[in-house]
Amino acid sequence: MASITWADFEKVEIRVGRVISAEAFPEARKPAYILHVDFGESVGVRKSSAQITANYQPDDLVGKLVVAVVNFPRKQIGPIMSECLVTGFHDAEGEVVLCVPDADVPLGSKLL
Repeated sequence: MASITWADFEKVEIRVGRVISAEAFPEARKPAYILHVDFGESVGVRKSSAQITANYQPDDLVGKLVVAVVNFPRKQIGPIMSECLVTGFHDAEGEVVLCVPDADVPLGSKLL
C-alpha cells in the first residue's frame, strides 16, 4: 500500500450529500443509476453514475445521505457528465454498498 502525506489527503474533498433523485441509467455499460446529490450551499447539486443496482432501488436512495468525492474532474459516462464520485465498499458478492454517515450531519460537511 502506498503512503500519502497529510497534505495529499487534505486535497481530497470528501463531503456528505443527500440523494434528491435516483433513476435508472439504461445507457450504462453495467447496471447503474443516475444520482442527483445535494451537497448544500458549499457545493450545490451534483450528478453521479453509481453501479449500486444490486443492493438499492431508486426509491430507497432518495433522501439517503452519501459520502462523495466532489473535486475530481468531471467525467463523461455515456450521455451524462458525472460531477462527483459517490463512495462505497464491495460486499462479499462483489456488489457495492454505499459509504454513509451513521447520524444526520449538515449537507456539505467535509470528512475530517
